[in-house]
Amino acid sequence: MMLSDPSRKYRPFPQVDLPNRQWPSRTIDKAPRWLSTDLRDGNQALIDPMGAEKKKRFFDLLLKVGVKEIEVGFPSSGATDFDFIRGLVDSGRIPADVTIQSLTQSRRDLIEKTFASMAGAPRAIVHLYNAVSPAWRDIVFNLDKAGVKAIAVEGASILKEQAAKYPETDWQFEYSPETFSTAELEFSLEVCEAVMEVLEPTSAKPVILNLPATIEAAMPNVYADQIEWMCDNISVREHVVISLHPHNDRGSGIAAAELGLLAGGDRIEGCLFGNGERTGNVDLVTLALNMYTQGMNPGLDFSNIDGVIQTVEYCNQLPVHPRHPYAGELVFTAFSGSHQDAIKKGFAAQERQNDEIWRVPYLPIDPADLGRSYEAVIRVNSQSGKGGVAWVIEQDQGLKLPKRMQANFSSTVQELSDQTGRELTGSDIWDAFEKRYHLKGDGRFRLIDFHESQSQRQREERIFAGTILIDGVDQSVSGRGNGLISSLANGLEDALGGPLNIIDYSEHAIGHGTDARAAAYVECRIGDGPILFGVGISQDVATASVRAILSAANGAWVGSPEGTISGL
Repeated sequence: MMLSDPSRKYRPFPQVDLPNRQWPSRTIDKAPRWLSTDLRDGNQALIDPMGAEKKKRFFDLLLKVGVKEIEVGFPSSGATDFDFIRGLVDSGRIPADVTIQSLTQSRRDLIEKTFASMAGAPRAIVHLYNAVSPAWRDIVFNLDKAGVKAIAVEGASILKEQAAKYPETDWQFEYSPETFSTAELEFSLEVCEAVMEVLEPTSAKPVILNLPATIEAAMPNVYADQIEWMCDNISVREHVVISLHPHNDRGSGIAAAELGLLAGGDRIEGCLFGNGERTGNVDLVTLALNMYTQGMNPGLDFSNIDGVIQTVEYCNQLPVHPRHPYAGELVFTAFSGSHQDAIKKGFAAQERQNDEIWRVPYLPIDPADLGRSYEAVIRVNSQSGKGGVAWVIEQDQGLKLPKRMQANFSSTVQELSDQTGRELTGSDIWDAFEKRYHLKGDGRFRLIDFHESQSQRQREERIFAGTILIDGVDQSVSGRGNGLISSLANGLEDALGGPLNIIDYSEHAIGHGTDARAAAYVECRIGDGPILFGVGISQDVATASVRAILSAANGAWVGSPEGTISGL
C-alpha cells in the first residue's frame, strides 16, 4: 500500500553544488558517437536471449543503420556470446570502419577471456567496470572506498597487459564507475583518475570514461550537473571521451541523455527502441530522430523504420509500442477531427510553399523520411472531423471537397461509424460517399445523354437538350440559361417541383495528362428547401457538371424509400 507520507521511506536525491553550470545555455550542435548495447545489455534483458542466428541478424541491422561502435556481447558469460564474437572476427564480418566492444567485470579470468574473444579484430574496445556507489560498497561488496578503487586499478593493469599480448588489434579501453549516478562525485572522480594513471591515455588514444545512470534516481538536470562536474574536474579532459549510459527508471532517459550531451558528453550508449533491464536503456532511435528534427544529421539512418522495427521485434521477441515516438504504429495517426483538419491543411500548405522546411501541425517529422506513407497519417472513426474525412477522400480518390461539402459528408461518416462501432477504412468511406451522392446511378435522376448549344437569337444564352432517366423513364429535358448549369437547372424545374438555385460551384482536374478526369461540385437548393450538395466525375468538365447537378437533385429525396442514408 502506498504511504500517505512517503518521506518516511524515501529521501529526495541531493542536488549537485554547481552554481556556475553552463549546460542550460548550450545547444546540441553535432551528433555523438553512438554505441549500441543491443547485443549485450539489451540481450541479457530478454526473456529468451538471442541465439547466433538472431545475433547475426541484429548485427547486420546495426551495420545497415550506420552504428559504428557495437557492443557485441559479454564473452565471459558463456559459450554463446564468446563463439558469436569469435565468429564475427574469424569470418571477417566486421567492416573496416566499425569497432566492436565487449564488457567485462574487473577479474583477471574474465578480462583474459574477453581479450581472447576479440583478438584479431581490426579495432576493439574492452569495457571494464565495477560498481562504486555506497549501496554496492556496503551491501554487495562489503568493502571500503580503498578496496573498491583497488579493484578498478587492478583491472586497468590487466587491460594493459592483455593488450600487449595481442598487438595485431588496435585496442581501446573503456572504464565505467558503475552506479555512477548514485555515487559520490568526488569518489567517482578519484577512481577514474586512478584508472587513467594506469592506462596513460593521450589525445591520440583517449580512454573512454562511461558515466552511467545505472539506476535513474533523479531528475535529468541532476544527471547533467553530474556530467558537467566530471568534465570540469577531470585532470586531462582532452585525453578522455565522456560516454553516457542512461537508463529509464524514472521515464526520463531521453531527457537525461540530451542534457548530458549539453553538459559535455561525447558518446551515447543505448539500445534501439530502449530495450534493456527494468525500464530499459536510453532509446537510440528516439535520440537520433530528435536530433534529425532539429536539422542535424545524427549519422544513423532510419529511412526504413518499419524494416528496423520488424527485425528488432523478431530478434527481441518484444513489440514496439504503438505510441512509441517516431516508430509506433499510431504516431502518425490522428483520430481527433481538429487534429485531422490541421494536418490536412498543413500538407496542403507544404505543397504550395517554395522551400522544403517542414511545417505540418502535429507532425514533428515528415513520415516519408522514415519510409511511412501519407495514407497512414489520418484514420477515421466517430470522433473524426470533416478535415480527416476530406483527407482520406483526397488521398484515395483525388477529390478536393469544398469546405461546406466536407461538413455535409462528415455527418454521414460519423453516422456510419456509430452504426458499425469501429474504425472506418478508406473503402468504407468511399462506399458511403458514392451512396450519399448517388455516384452509382441509383438516384431518381440519371443522365443518359445531352448536348449543349448556343442560342441563335441571344448569343449569351445557352441551351441544354438531353435525355435523363427520371423515375425509371427516359425523358427529354431542355432548358435555357446563361450557361450549361443554369440551363440544366431551368430544364429540371418541373421535375423538381421548383426552381433549382445554384449557391456555389467549383471544379478541378483529377490526375494529369491524357488520363486526367474532371470533378465538379455544386451547392444548391430547390426553392426554399434545404441545402443540397452534388458531385460529378467524368472525362470532360461539361459532363461532370451535369452529373453534379443531378447528384444534388437526387439528394433532395434522401430519406424516401429510394434514399441513401438508410442504405448505409
